Amino acid sequence: MKRYLIIGAGAIGASLAAQFELNGIPYLLCGRGEQIRHIQAHGIRYVRPEGARSLGLQACADRSELVLTQGDVLVFTTKTQDLELACRDWAWLPVAGSGPARTASELPVLTPQNGLAAERIALRWFSQVYGASINTPARYTELGQIVVGGYPEPGLVVVGRYPQGEDELAAGIAADLCRAGYLAESRPDILRWKAAKLISSVRNNALDLFEGPSDRLQAYAAALAQEAIAVLGAMGISPARAQERRHSVSHWGIAPGCGIEPGQQSTWQSIARGASHEVDFLNGEIVRLGRLYGVATPFNQAIQQAVGQLCQPGRSAQGVCRGQIDQLLSAARELAARAG
Repeated sequence: MKRYLIIGAGAIGASLAAQFELNGIPYLLCGRGEQIRHIQAHGIRYVRPEGARSLGLQACADRSELVLTQGDVLVFTTKTQDLELACRDWAWLPVAGSGPARTASELPVLTPQNGLAAERIALRWFSQVYGASINTPARYTELGQIVVGGYPEPGLVVVGRYPQGEDELAAGIAADLCRAGYLAESRPDILRWKAAKLISSVRNNALDLFEGPSDRLQAYAAALAQEAIAVLGAMGISPARAQERRHSVSHWGIAPGCGIEPGQQSTWQSIARGASHEVDFLNGEIVRLGRLYGVATPFNQAIQQAVGQLCQPGRSAQGVCRGQIDQLLSAARELAARAG
């Protein structure tokens, strides 16, 4: 029997575990630190547009207590910056039972992180990597509470074999996610779907940390997206479009008054909790790929540098460190002039 080991108890991991719990899909939520200990002791407060409920979740804080089986699928829901360590921690654990997998490195893994780096990282340790593009408007800023505002389904998911392909396992994972309440499908071109999500993340996430006139913020967001599209074009990747989905999503959205606030996406939430952020794997990924493919990315480079400086030790955290958009625009123009 297939069982999902969800590694990482943040917004995506804990909400996925909650949906599996509610719909009878075998899973185990694995993590470390205060959040997983709280879940073990008290469960989780799971807030959806239709109401809040307290759920007990199957949770594990000590991998030494865990017995891996041939039917396990590892779902890495850590942030990208934490993925390499998680892969090293899990890859060489033994797998029990008679079957082809002797260590976890031979089990299938699912990587729903934003950006394009996660699958490449996981492939160093795991032979069966399945990418996922997931859109779940979720909030995790309070210990033991996850808010998910997607409605009527909690989120949209596309799954596919990495670097390409569609097989029985990908279809099975998508089917299980549908059973869990998500609007999910498997596709053979997962990089295109992850590229589309990357453009959205690059455009919006880091700008939550900057203030200024809305027209300048919008102009900067457009410049970030344009650079991302140019880089992906140089790589030969055509981002997927919403109308390519096999299921209509016209009915889906973020429910009003659900607790998901504009301008408080995952980067803002990480900093609000005093955790590390993933800007280096979003805007920084566009910068890295631009350098590889000869595409100038001054706007993404400027915001990566600015967020890095805002989040240096000793700076104000808890979601209140803010930069001014005019300074960011000035830095981007200076970088563009240097690239000339």
